[in-house]
Amino acid sequence: MKSMTKSMNLESDARHVIVVGGGAAGMMAAITAAECGARVTLYERNDRVGKKLRITGKGRCNVTNDCDLNTFLANVPTNPRFLYAALSRFSTEDTKNFFESLGVPLKTERGRRVFPVSDRAADIVSAMERNCRALGVAIEHRRVQGIQVEDGRACGVILSGGEVDAADAVILCTGGRSYPLTGSDGDGYRFAKSLGHEIVPPQPSLVPLVCAGKLCPSLQGLSLKNVTLRITETETGKPVYEDFGEMLFTHFGLTGPLVLSASAHLRDLTPGKYTAHIDLKPALDEKTLDARLLSDFQKYQNRDVINALDDLLPQKLIAPFISLCGIDPRKKIHSVTREEREGMVRTLKDITVSIQGFRPIDEAIVTRGGVNVKEVRPKTMASKLVSGLYFAGELLDVDAYTGGFNLQIAFSTGVVAGSAAAYGEE
Repeated sequence: MKSMTKSMNLESDARHVIVVGGGAAGMMAAITAAECGARVTLYERNDRVGKKLRITGKGRCNVTNDCDLNTFLANVPTNPRFLYAALSRFSTEDTKNFFESLGVPLKTERGRRVFPVSDRAADIVSAMERNCRALGVAIEHRRVQGIQVEDGRACGVILSGGEVDAADAVILCTGGRSYPLTGSDGDGYRFAKSLGHEIVPPQPSLVPLVCAGKLCPSLQGLSLKNVTLRITETETGKPVYEDFGEMLFTHFGLTGPLVLSASAHLRDLTPGKYTAHIDLKPALDEKTLDARLLSDFQKYQNRDVINALDDLLPQKLIAPFISLCGIDPRKKIHSVTREEREGMVRTLKDITVSIQGFRPIDEAIVTRGGVNVKEVRPKTMASKLVSGLYFAGELLDVDAYTGGFNLQIAFSTGVVAGSAAAYGEE
């Protein structure tokens, strides 16, 4: 490969840009660099590109969020100011136009989340791969072992077997450590650290939560829609997060869109530090809910409590709910006291679960942490420490909430890095 690369460089005056990682950021960086006139080689260790991208959004691929810049940055808890230039350069509107120009029609759903009309993440991956190949990007399915550096400049990559592919610039887009089976096993952290970059310790973000007690296992598989989830500090009661939407009980605790978003707000996850509060009926205040209960009690006055709540709760939730209320499930509805009914109202409005920790980083949608952005130039994504080296995507210490924000970050930083690498901007 050494001799081949040298001969190819003699045949062309175009800058050779190597992109390491064929995910969302990597393909976008490769596309942009090629559009800017560079000769691009994309190295992807898997047998196909976009492996992680194919499973995002439950296989539907939430490509971006149709919001303005300020709203977007408000959804980035980690280093939002660093992303200002990249998002200004390649906005959410640009992302929509990009994919529709590639023949992938898009639609906007609740929360301004943008998906392909087909609901197929594979269509997004295929469009990007076709675009890469149409622009002459050479896609090589080989593993990169390291970055070649001479005189403080990145000048190529070291492949398995020790071969070196020379380049004028190298863009690292290797992802974080979430979903390692898709190839995101932390190689990029190792490369960056070996070149002197500080790595903010990777932690899971947008990850299910482990909870104490028997409630969650007893409700395993139950999905709740149109509920409010509020997270508070257990000791002080200080609210940390609150939103309305959908969540799911599992054998270990809680997951689903609300829970994943909440996890991004939890930093010091000492067991028991936070408590989850679930409002099953957020549209009803306590007075209205009490009237609703009285109506149901009148309707089912001769039934046992266990058989009188089907109009109010999912079947799987009834027995655990009654247990939380401390009521005998075989007690007749007409015998339920006012105090017991008021207790039921309070429980409907506030089921509490103690949070014990995160699920493993392997189950996280994205990774918090990564290359310290203080060592990266925000207008070019160029390393401040190593000339010719660029970063894009999840490898950087930036992360956002659910809703298409993280993929947009990958696309925007990929565009900036690809352009800068192609033109030799630092």
